[in-house]
Amino acid sequence: MANKMDGGDGAPVVLLVGSSGGHLAQLLALEPWYAGRDRCWVTFDTPDATSLLRGEDVVWAHHPTTRNARNLIRNTWLAVRIFRRRQVAAVVTTGAAVAVPFVVLSWLRRVPAVYIEVYDRIDTPTLTARLCRPFLSAMLVQWEEQRRQYPEATVVGNLL
Repeated sequence: MANKMDGGDGAPVVLLVGSSGGHLAQLLALEPWYAGRDRCWVTFDTPDATSLLRGEDVVWAHHPTTRNARNLIRNTWLAVRIFRRRQVAAVVTTGAAVAVPFVVLSWLRRVPAVYIEVYDRIDTPTLTARLCRPFLSAMLVQWEEQRRQYPEATVVGNLL
């Protein structure tokens, strides 16, 4: 099913957006929540992501994204294409930079976007969370201490 952009039967999907590695691992930990939902993953075509998402509906994003304006533009167009071709019900992300165009576009389209701050950033906010924050429907954190940076956030506990 990988890289299927047509949206299948047109059912609303949850976009699970995140970089590969730890960001993806934290999204995968949400399986009890997303197991019964139609979903589409947006991540990088790396060996770990390919293996972990085998059999899932995946759209491969462009990387690297850190300080890479070209891939930011490419991922913005990717987000536009996905939103045009699918009925997106919500965006859920753990970052990193790949999330920004999807969160901003969800806000423009009045689609809920939820950001889950990663578990290893306790004392300082991530750049991606700071960029996405104005466009979010909900901010979730994994540690009570993270609420110092995000007082409006809901503590969901550790995902891993």
